[in-house]
Amino acid sequence: MTLVAGVDSSTQSCKVVVRDAPSGRLVREGRAPHPDGTEVDPAAWRAALQDALAEAGGLGDVAAVAVGGQQHGMVCLDEDGAVVRPALLWNDTRSAGAAADLVAELGGPEAGGRAWADAVGLVPVASFTVTKLRWLAEHEPASAARTAAVCLPHDWLTWELAGRRGGGAAGGRQSLAALVTDRGDASGTGYWSSVTGDYRLDLLERAFGRTPVVPRVLGPAEQAGTVAAGSLTGDAGAALGPGTGDNAAAALGLAAEPGDVVVSIGTSGVVSTVSTTPMTDPTGTVAGFADATGHFLPLVTTLNAARVLDATARLLGVDHAELSRLALSAPAGAGGLVLVPYLEGERTPNRPYATGALHGLTLSTGDPAHLARAAVEGLLCGLADGLAAVAAGGTPVRRVFLVGGGARSEAVRRIAPAVLGVPVLVPPPGEYVADGAARQAAWVLAGGDTPPVWPSAATEVYEADPVPAVRERYAEVRDLTADRVPRAGT
Repeated sequence: MTLVAGVDSSTQSCKVVVRDAPSGRLVREGRAPHPDGTEVDPAAWRAALQDALAEAGGLGDVAAVAVGGQQHGMVCLDEDGAVVRPALLWNDTRSAGAAADLVAELGGPEAGGRAWADAVGLVPVASFTVTKLRWLAEHEPASAARTAAVCLPHDWLTWELAGRRGGGAAGGRQSLAALVTDRGDASGTGYWSSVTGDYRLDLLERAFGRTPVVPRVLGPAEQAGTVAAGSLTGDAGAALGPGTGDNAAAALGLAAEPGDVVVSIGTSGVVSTVSTTPMTDPTGTVAGFADATGHFLPLVTTLNAARVLDATARLLGVDHAELSRLALSAPAGAGGLVLVPYLEGERTPNRPYATGALHGLTLSTGDPAHLARAAVEGLLCGLADGLAAVAAGGTPVRRVFLVGGGARSEAVRRIAPAVLGVPVLVPPPGEYVADGAARQAAWVLAGGDTPPVWPSAATEVYEADPVPAVRERYAEVRDLTADRVPRAGT
């Protein structure tokens, strides 16, 4: 039996799956938590990966491993390969001002947006690495001066597995040159173009003031080296895949094909579609990412997703099962009650300082059922806007997969078709990011132009008549919600 392993180093935890390479059959798995917060010492990711690997039985009998990781996080390394400061994660919004400045420097909201979209397929917002580097240069110049290389979370863990963190200045420089990444993750930095396949080092220098070392971009099935003894595991010799960002890994794990749309409800909400052609959107709503197979992955992300359900359940003093029951007991449209769930600011639309808003509260809607329904519909309306945006790129929608922790909610599954306007397929709960990484590892072993075919998981199909009035009412309230200008020192 030939085994492969896939890693999902996500915002909240690290998951490892070990699968049979020819069939994709799950053999064993492990997990470990990550600390909360929007900045994290990467050492915590290393420790969690070690724990998850141990729980999954290690890599001693594994032929290949690949890492899927949360996108955009800024990992800065000094010339010796040491981490300069805690990594800023994708959901850290302190660089919102830097994002606005970078767009303004290329001509302002309209012209600057188009210039950035044409250059790298996206318009800077606080999530992207390029804006975090500008923030670092402006607010922590000493840390910026120490930074010799910048990489992403999955790049760093792949590098750690390869045992590349050298000691001494010369060894450090040599090890920094060994940093690698892939198209999927590089396309979310803001300084690599999925259209040309090249870094835009001029934009990196504009943001940071100089050009640090950046990882070499590998092909979809190009080997990144081998696992080194004593790196994160006592086992050595497994081939390393290039890895990828979490969204591209999930699409690979679902075996998504051109025209398939993946709607993921996790810490963030993500709507992405596999496309054979790149997409650029000067408004910044759609990010023109690459996928993990050589295609493209136009994508819309919202900051507020499954935690909206958590917050609403907490507010009502119920568990998630009761929240679903309450939501399904209320009418579609919640009697006009609308929750705009910008509980952590928002990325799409770009309102990093916004807060949540509840509108339409009356004596008849002021009960738990209507609030529960408004929360579920508000969450789904943001994702429906994303579906419309990616579909506008011209790739016909073939299928919609609904995945992530939020998809476990019965109310979300049953209400989604009415809000999204299309039937949805719900695969069984699974670790699709880790599965995608494992499938990539199997591809590295097998070679060829396409990843190995593994049997698809059985899916449930949910259908409902579309209720466009829900989105129309949500749009009215959404457009009343603006950024709260932060006070000095906040």
